[in-house]
Amino acid sequence: MKIYTKTGDKGTTSLIYGTRVGKNDKRVEAYGTCDETNSMIGLAISYLNSEYFSGKEEMLQIFHKIQTVMFHVGAELATPSGKEVKWVLDEKDIEELEEKIDTWDTLLPQLTNFILPGGHQAGAALHVARTVARRAEREAVGLGDEVNPLVLSYLNRLSDFLFVAARYVNMHLGATEQTLHQGSRL
Repeated sequence: MKIYTKTGDKGTTSLIYGTRVGKNDKRVEAYGTCDETNSMIGLAISYLNSEYFSGKEEMLQIFHKIQTVMFHVGAELATPSGKEVKWVLDEKDIEELEEKIDTWDTLLPQLTNFILPGGHQAGAALHVARTVARRAEREAVGLGDEVNPLVLSYLNRLSDFLFVAARYVNMHLGATEQTLHQGSRL
């Protein structure tokens, strides 16, 4: 099977069930941004693979599950309104994120200032993934009532999770969190 089909050469693509839409369609923007989020998580994982720290294997399993769920989120967004969604997002997926956020957050230093995205390469990649997840959420909101409310909840919680995960990774890998520079002007 060839990777290219040439069916999108004129600026259209297929949703699930074959409906053709413009590549700038709101649905395509939303599920494409979920794919970007997933790719940034993959980049963070690639940086983590070269490191060792306690709990790394569990973290990698969690990220694998999240990447799988993000495919389900993308499938929901790529399914035209009124059609059956083949992969169903579940409330348990959101609860799992919340449980991990709560667990990791109790192990982190309490925030007293805004922190700047960065730290270890894996932490920085997770911060980027967080911002892309927020964009995916905004784009999904733009679809209005056509979106499963669980998709919106998952994307919202995912960005919170990725913020805590970035801090957790940075802590485990000894990267210092930089705070806003106080009292200076550019």
